Amino acid sequence: MYMDQDFDQLATEPPTAAGRNPEQVLHEVFGYESFRPLQGDIVREVVNGGDALVLMPTGGGKSLCYQVPALVRPGTAIVISPLIALMQDQVAALRELGVRAAFLNSTMDFEQARATEYALATGELDLLYCAPERLIQPRTIELLHNASLSLFAIDEAHCVSQWGHDFRSDYLQLSMLAQEFPGIPRIALTATADERTRKEIAERLSLTKARHFISGFDRPNIQYRITPKTNANKQLLDFIKAEHEGDCGIVYCLSRNKVDATARLLSSKGYTALPYHAGLSAEDRARNQERFLREEGVIVVATIAFGMGIDKPDVRFVAHMDLPKSLEAYYQETGRAGRDGKPSTAWMVYGLQDVIKLRQMLEASQGNDQFKRVERQKLDAMLGLCEVTQCRRQVLLHYFGDNLETPCGNCDTCLNPPETWDGTVAVQKALSCVYRTGQRFGVNYVIDVLRGSENERILQSGHQAITTYGIGQELSANEWKSVFRQLVANGYLRADPEGYGALQLTERCRPLLKGAQAIELRKDPVARNTIGGKSSTSRRSGQNVRDQITDHAGWDALRACRKELADKQGVPPYVIFHDTTLFDMLERRPSTLEELAEVSGVGAAKLEKYGDVFLQALRSINPEA
Repeated sequence: MYMDQDFDQLATEPPTAAGRNPEQVLHEVFGYESFRPLQGDIVREVVNGGDALVLMPTGGGKSLCYQVPALVRPGTAIVISPLIALMQDQVAALRELGVRAAFLNSTMDFEQARATEYALATGELDLLYCAPERLIQPRTIELLHNASLSLFAIDEAHCVSQWGHDFRSDYLQLSMLAQEFPGIPRIALTATADERTRKEIAERLSLTKARHFISGFDRPNIQYRITPKTNANKQLLDFIKAEHEGDCGIVYCLSRNKVDATARLLSSKGYTALPYHAGLSAEDRARNQERFLREEGVIVVATIAFGMGIDKPDVRFVAHMDLPKSLEAYYQETGRAGRDGKPSTAWMVYGLQDVIKLRQMLEASQGNDQFKRVERQKLDAMLGLCEVTQCRRQVLLHYFGDNLETPCGNCDTCLNPPETWDGTVAVQKALSCVYRTGQRFGVNYVIDVLRGSENERILQSGHQAITTYGIGQELSANEWKSVFRQLVANGYLRADPEGYGALQLTERCRPLLKGAQAIELRKDPVARNTIGGKSSTSRRSGQNVRDQITDHAGWDALRACRKELADKQGVPPYVIFHDTTLFDMLERRPSTLEELAEVSGVGAAKLEKYGDVFLQALRSINPEA
């Protein structure tokens, strides 16, 4: 835990914003001039006592939608949050703004929890963050009944969905808030929910009469890139070296062993790379997460256990070494890049073995037929994004019910449009070979038969005598892998559900085998040469904040000032000020407190705490000021 809650200080601080209107709170506390689209409408709905269901992309400003009403309405806002890291991060940031915020979670001892409960009972808190499992305890409910409450905010509300990738059973009991506290407005917020999940959230949280606020899902600052997996480790190293040297990033892997191996690989190449998975001790996970939050240029290599609720704004890339199970998971994980709105990259390598492994895991799961049917649909949608030849962003947004009228111009299929080819004959050969070899072999063996290999295994099996032996020499092994990957991805072939990886025909392939259907295949792009260390599909000019900096000495001085203050406060640097705020300082070069107050992200509390320090830093790089 990177912060302690000092309730002696809390007790002496005056109420922060009672009696002010939302716009005043936004400017004076948070340092912003105006609300983003939808924010103002949501805030006014909750301030006026209405319930709301908010769907807004990561980085879109969801937190302000309940934090501002919490400071306008009398009483304490209760924020239900699923992860300790999220509570710590947001409470630390709020307290830097002069807001009386605290949390209740399992990291606290009896005395700390008791002090927090006393602060709630005596009206000394503006916001209290609480885990769902603690909130539903009878003791907590009684505590809340004896307190003055302004609102309930249910963050990461998609955790209530039993079909979702982040399901938390404790969320199912949060519907009791409507019965226990009928006069208190409730706001549920999420960044990831298709139409079915939104309906499920509303029903399970008793928010069917709540007003829905649905912002667009588009994150235009993120460049989406998916490339065929050839040598994943080399591809990852080349990607980071060419485009994100020195940047903060997250690398996702499917297994713990792969996380450890990838972290070791990156560390051996000079990167600060830290593993994160459930196999590590709680202390190691906490330490690695804290370094990720506090230090510059740290790469976390993780399973999907990492990231939900992480507010770090300057994650410049998210890389997937394995295929996610669904578009919901992909969107949620890639959304951790570029929360500050600056250009960032969502990069993924994907291969046939990913498809086979996920399909086998799905079929071997303990879920019922309905569960498996839903999961198949989700995986099919994920595979569809990988194999698409049109704009990836359009396909991704369409899945969530959001339409982008024109191609985005900032994904790999827009920047480097893939070619297609008539694969009908090749597909017939591939399917026939799977059939002739008895549907008992994996992809590499079938490719060897197609290409006429004379290896011992084929000679022993007698497959050199079948009609499909050697009929596929016109394609390379990698080209055949692409054919088989697309056949599995599109459901014409399946992997043996027993787990041996043997390819088997599906009913869907019958028209192809009979010649009654033609098929176009995606031609895998050829890796392009780099020019000056940058690949032709690398990020566009100005993709990073520092790419736009002309005064590097000034930039470094402001960052050093921020780091020193953060270390003294025991918080991550971005809790003091985001990069975008420092950038605005460097652009504006304020010389007085009044001018500094006009910088985006500089509220009254931070102006009082840090104004003189940053003005001094600015004078040191601009002596004539």
